[in-house]
Amino acid sequence: MITAKVPWLMTLVFSMQISCIAQDINTEFNLRLGEVPQTAKFSSDTMSIWGGSLVKGDDGLYHLFYSRWEKRLGWAWVTHSEIAHAISKTPFGPFEHRDVALPPRGAEYWDGLCTHNPTVHKFDDKYYLYYMGNTGDGAVVGGPGDQQLNSTHRNLQRIGVAVADSPDGPWQRTEKPLIDVSPEPDSLDALMVSNPSVARRPNGGFLMVYKAVGKKNPGVWGGPVVHCVATSDSPTGPFEKHDQPVFQAKGHDFPAEDPFIWFQDGKYRAIVKDMHGAFTDAGQALVMFDSVDGFDWQLAKKPLVSTLQIKWQDGTIQKLKHLERPQLFIDNGKPVALVCAADTIDEANVIHSFNVQIPVK
Repeated sequence: MITAKVPWLMTLVFSMQISCIAQDINTEFNLRLGEVPQTAKFSSDTMSIWGGSLVKGDDGLYHLFYSRWEKRLGWAWVTHSEIAHAISKTPFGPFEHRDVALPPRGAEYWDGLCTHNPTVHKFDDKYYLYYMGNTGDGAVVGGPGDQQLNSTHRNLQRIGVAVADSPDGPWQRTEKPLIDVSPEPDSLDALMVSNPSVARRPNGGFLMVYKAVGKKNPGVWGGPVVHCVATSDSPTGPFEKHDQPVFQAKGHDFPAEDPFIWFQDGKYRAIVKDMHGAFTDAGQALVMFDSVDGFDWQLAKKPLVSTLQIKWQDGTIQKLKHLERPQLFIDNGKPVALVCAADTIDEANVIHSFNVQIPVK
């Protein structure tokens, strides 16, 4: 009699599992942001600070990896950024600079003069620091109040990963990029690749979404600017590229930027920068997408994550020129903080940038 009941019990258990998965997939996911303590603002008088990513170490400390370059150079991230490392006892600071994780290593290397836009993960027992790197002539164009980009460095952006046993390093870099441009002139990423975001897939392997620029548009800057998907069995690749762009919007050649992807409650999730109000009526903002498989992304039911402002714990609301590079710090499967780059611009057109950790309710 016990044997006769086993198929029925197995069917019941299987049905319950399917029901739970379906419930997770159909759950309306929403990120609610809280008020920000002043300690969560990380800035410098002498360095421009940009694009942080946060991980908790085995030492119990919180390790922030961020981009920085000298303020006196102006908005010179594309030629002079380096990925630095700061620590704190809490995810909301205060953070103290510790060292430079990925310093310049020579123009002969593909990432030898610039490392930028880090995203850090711990997979199993190792730490993986994904980033953009480039090389070039090292020439600064523009200056404080005169934002210009060195086109050589901009177009030599490639994607890399550095690996370490500890957030304190040492970080081992590769001789070749993890993601390089595709050789076909009509490919989505024929000109430039940058800004990787990586998530572990629930059934094994890894999913990457990255920014790409093609050569279909004339001129030195190329275009369009799109986002591509790649997959791998290993966090260090090789990654297989897929040829369909994501986060598209009709009538927009550059609709989105800076995606952060993760898997939660039965779906892949993404927070992206809406460049021009292509996805909501909030204008430039941070918005959310979701996907069942990581390839077909749809705007979330409640897409708006944040407009260009910060609400501090003292009740003041600070208006921003930009709020970018959204990255979640997730602890034990729960989003704890939205880590962002932010800036204001003064009357002389000089950018004042900082990193901020916004609490997630």
